[in-house]
Amino acid sequence: MRDRSQSIRLGAREGIRHVVPLGALLLVSLPVLPCQQGIEPAPATISVDVNLVVLNVTAKDPKGAFVQGLQAADFHVFEDGRPQEIRLFRHEDIPVSVGLIVDNSLSMRRKRAGVTAAALAFVRSSNPQDQMFVVNFNDRVSFGLPGTELFSASAPQLELALNGVPADGRTALYDAIQAGLHHLTKAGRDKKVLIVVSDGGDNASRSKLREVLTAIGRSNAIVYTIGLFDETDGDQNPGVLRKIARASGGEAYLPENEAAVVPICQRIAQDIRSQYTIGYLSSNPALDGSYRRIRVTAARAQGHDVRIRTRTGYVAASATLVR
Repeated sequence: MRDRSQSIRLGAREGIRHVVPLGALLLVSLPVLPCQQGIEPAPATISVDVNLVVLNVTAKDPKGAFVQGLQAADFHVFEDGRPQEIRLFRHEDIPVSVGLIVDNSLSMRRKRAGVTAAALAFVRSSNPQDQMFVVNFNDRVSFGLPGTELFSASAPQLELALNGVPADGRTALYDAIQAGLHHLTKAGRDKKVLIVVSDGGDNASRSKLREVLTAIGRSNAIVYTIGLFDETDGDQNPGVLRKIARASGGEAYLPENEAAVVPICQRIAQDIRSQYTIGYLSSNPALDGSYRRIRVTAARAQGHDVRIRTRTGYVAASATLVR
């Protein structure tokens, strides 16, 4: 789709060996080249030569409406409290790789039809060039697409994938998210998303919550969580769903009933397509494995405050570790 706003592209030159995926949070070590403003939109994958940290940023007004038309100068980025210089700025709809992580444990049996309908609503609201996959989980984690097929954009095929596992057994939520993050490393799209539908409980995973949060810190994926709860289910944990979403710059939705899930999935699709992409060269070049905290602010738009949502930080590891 056509660029809806301004694009700042970092200069590329002959001999550059590293490619930074647009929308990734990735670090590579090469010299800095200046920004250029007011030129044609850059391609979905940009060759750059900087230690570039790239963020997907959602901007909303106090009523929750998306704020469009902001420019690079309207944003301010801070890493560990220190201001950073914005070197990449884009606002456009690009194809996305999306993993649908769906709880098929016994506690979700009565909600199964609603979950499938919601996931398909997201599929139909997406870009036709998106890549999607399904991870089903109960006691075990399995991929829904047939055979060796990694991704699909076909609604009928994804519906079959969503219904491929009976709702039974316990809940391996953390293992399923880890599997989804790993699968995204095989994706051909630079912007990567997981949508997790669960009650937040986990009683069967080998992974721990802290390991999942660390993996998110090393990943470029945005994670949205949708909590569906049953009063009789003692394992439900909405706090876990909030933590997972917040760490990635996504959002947690806790609807009161299944009927609200379809519009939530449509809203997530809109959120993904309305984000700004902002990149900066960290003023701390050390790739020491430390966690760097990120804060982004924006100027008032049309007299209203702008509320920003993005990831809370990242792990400063080498490019070979951040995928």
